[in-house]
Amino acid sequence: MRLTGGEIVGDWLIREGVPYVAGIPGHGNIMLVDALRDRRDKLGFIQTRSEHGAVHLADGHYRVSGVPLAVTTSIGPGACNTVIAMATAYVESSAVLLLTADAHTYMRGHGIFQEIERDLDSNFVRLLEPVSKRAWLATEPAQLPSIMQRAFTEMLTGRPGPVAISLPMNVQADAADVTLADPAHRHGAQHVPLPDPAEIKKIAEGLMKAERPVIYAGGGINAAGAWDELRAVAEFTGAAVCTTFQGKGCFPEDHPLAGLLTGSKGTECGKTLCLEADVILAVGARFVDQSTSSYRPGHAFNLPAQRLFQIDLDPYEIGKNYPVEVGVISDARTALAALAACLEDGYKAGDYRTSEYTAHISTLREAWRTECASWEDRAREPMRMAAVVRDLRDTLERDAIVTSGSGNTQAHILQMFDFYEPRTNITSAGFSCMGFSMPAAIGCKLARPGTQVVAVIGDGDYLMNAGELATAVQHNLPIVVVVCNNHGWHSIRDLQMAVFGDRDYATEFLDRDGERYSPNFAKLAEAFGAHGERVTQAADIMPALKRALAAGRPAVVECVTSSEFPYDGSPAVGWWDVPMPAYLTERRKQYEAERDEEYLA
Repeated sequence: MRLTGGEIVGDWLIREGVPYVAGIPGHGNIMLVDALRDRRDKLGFIQTRSEHGAVHLADGHYRVSGVPLAVTTSIGPGACNTVIAMATAYVESSAVLLLTADAHTYMRGHGIFQEIERDLDSNFVRLLEPVSKRAWLATEPAQLPSIMQRAFTEMLTGRPGPVAISLPMNVQADAADVTLADPAHRHGAQHVPLPDPAEIKKIAEGLMKAERPVIYAGGGINAAGAWDELRAVAEFTGAAVCTTFQGKGCFPEDHPLAGLLTGSKGTECGKTLCLEADVILAVGARFVDQSTSSYRPGHAFNLPAQRLFQIDLDPYEIGKNYPVEVGVISDARTALAALAACLEDGYKAGDYRTSEYTAHISTLREAWRTECASWEDRAREPMRMAAVVRDLRDTLERDAIVTSGSGNTQAHILQMFDFYEPRTNITSAGFSCMGFSMPAAIGCKLARPGTQVVAVIGDGDYLMNAGELATAVQHNLPIVVVVCNNHGWHSIRDLQMAVFGDRDYATEFLDRDGERYSPNFAKLAEAFGAHGERVTQAADIMPALKRALAAGRPAVVECVTSSEFPYDGSPAVGWWDVPMPAYLTERRKQYEAERDEEYLA
């Protein structure tokens, strides 16, 4: 059949079951958008207010559904606006298909409107290479069936990730005689590597002989859908389950074996369990600096002194930061299923519910709950963020989805908010970018329209992408945005205060008279056409949340929160390597001594 490049792309998206294209039309992509117009009964278009918001939206949609979306942008600034969000999806291993416009193939290098060409003709695609699993530049429409097929294969096979296709304007408009293969006839691998039975047996033996085993569960559990397999192994062996930031939620945090998080934004419960462990089985976890307290022994783990078994689909991650006794290349579901079968064949399960170790885990977990409750102090005004998080958990349904980005709100969610169901904790963890939470929540709501979806966000973070509230209102997507307004970038202020002493600077939002400044986010929400409320006392949080959830339209609950250090933040548990300026002499000496303890393989 004879199709234009835009038609080829649109038809391929439909054949792959992509429900929406998100983005913004521009002069560079209107040829593609016009082709999508004729396919609007099968392929919806979500108009966002920023291109990076569109990628975050697609990212959120994939994380809760496993179904990727496409994003379209114009040439130049529109395309460049996606880089932060693409980097977020790349670091978090989330699948997004980005379709950016590009210069006409026959005018490349002339410096046409919005072309980047001084170093290399039509050079934008190189910006995307470090933040994409793979990037393509099409030069004629006949290439597109092959490119689209490879893009979906690359995006969804192995470790997921975003991919990018650069579409010159004439390629979108020109036609070619092409054959579109049935998507059921896949080109990519349909099975993951099977683990070596001998290695699985070693892991089983190690876990069963361990006195204090810990399963360290990362985002790979969610990516593989290995929740049942994880639970089966944990309950058979009686191992505590501690998670990474992305793994949080893959194991019910009210389960007797739930050990919570370790690391610089971790919990005393998770930290203690990971330090005491004699055997650690890491599954789909990368051991990054925040999870390991910057690799300083005694602050998150005691690695490499502890026995470490590691399972990961990506061989690059195995042994990257800590040496392993056993390393298995496989996805979490396949490997844990094999491990569960091996355990059942060769061992007798104990009753984890009555074990001393389970009682120890529960004691540590409840002590942490008590510690968190002490941070609420509900008589205070402005309220503390801890009170907001507690009331949010008590208000929401068990399977509610909560998105979070960078800052103190994220730390509170990670440390104090329990998740019970998989794929309900949607956070920008490894890349930790601001501007993620609200557009990601929109994508989550598109994927799960019958589920409560709440974005928890700080005021500085919210203003990075506040315009996406218009997207939610326009498309009638009833998300709730909880803005914790402490009038500044207080996670950074807290870091300044904690590390440098009383030396905070440039982080509080002050006017020229030194008074705290903030927009009224509740009134701003009303101006967008959303439900808006402003709360200043802890007693009013839960009623306001209930009204927002019942509004049946997008809603913003602005909670004016404390800026009192350290209670504007959350409990400091681990250690994080923040270099100390040499002119702070005494603090520098202490920092150098601490840094010298880091284990960097």
